[in-house]
Amino acid sequence: MIIICKKSAKEAEIQDLLEILSQKGVEPHPIYGETETIVGLVGDTSKILAEDIEAIDIVKNVKRVSEPFKLANIKFHPNQTVVDAGGVKIGGGNFAVMAGPCSVESEEQIVETAKKIKASGGNFLRGGAFKPRTSPYAFRGLKAEGLRLLELAKKETGLPIVTELMAIEHLQYFDNVDVIQIGARNMQNFELLTELGKCNKPILLKRGLANTIEEWLMSAEYIMASGNTDVILCERGIRTFETALRNTYDLSCIPLLRKMTHLPVIGDPSHATGKAAMVHSLSKATVAVGADGLMIEVHPNPQKALSDGAQSITPEAFDYVMKDVKKYCILEGKLL
Repeated sequence: MIIICKKSAKEAEIQDLLEILSQKGVEPHPIYGETETIVGLVGDTSKILAEDIEAIDIVKNVKRVSEPFKLANIKFHPNQTVVDAGGVKIGGGNFAVMAGPCSVESEEQIVETAKKIKASGGNFLRGGAFKPRTSPYAFRGLKAEGLRLLELAKKETGLPIVTELMAIEHLQYFDNVDVIQIGARNMQNFELLTELGKCNKPILLKRGLANTIEEWLMSAEYIMASGNTDVILCERGIRTFETALRNTYDLSCIPLLRKMTHLPVIGDPSHATGKAAMVHSLSKATVAVGADGLMIEVHPNPQKALSDGAQSITPEAFDYVMKDVKKYCILEGKLL
């Protein structure tokens, strides 16, 4: 349920309204806009009559929300959310590019890559320290040592860090991480999502391998319902019957999400296709359909990468991609 207050409503009157609603057993979430205040209700609103709420003097209108996701719903929060991570803004017209290797392999590799990413205009360093792999025999990351190397690269370049958290017990090592990534395999790890709702770091939530958009938004709702509203959605391709590519890049979900949620949405063409040659064209397309950012895998020597070398581009190729991405951002009115 959404309550729209009159423009003339005073702060004391809004606080009185919030108290009345709390006594009805629901959790009110006020959103203060430039011209009016909207109050979203989370909880069981079935016993609350819209007519009773509309009878309150400062209430202009009451609407019921049919979608199961509430806090992530654009109806609750008409203005786009802007997430500030390490001084870099994402959403609300701000475009961000997160780039780096699939796995942190060495100090030389990550520092060299970070410097080249920054020189090309990238504004986040992504890299895996804890790696979920399909095979238990594959390289699974340097773990805590990988995080230390990411922090070293951050000191060298000033780039905020984005890296994946696989288990809540690893959170103790993430103090200097700016954005915590939840990968596709953990998108519906509800206990993990609930715990992340209690932390004060932005969460990058990747879409699951075969999840619907509503399921994805419900996972975001788990984080937000526990108190953390800084959630960034990442489309990374879904599994379909097509086998020519690693996944099917669902670009159509981005403009659709713009109508469903206020949360920032970015695209990951590297994981979506599994082919480095396709990153350039799909990066441009991602900007064109209205995304708030990109995640791109960059490795100084993809042929020798310990993971996902086939989808990683070189720093030189990344520089070429960024030249076009910057042009497309200007066309779309995005700040990069």
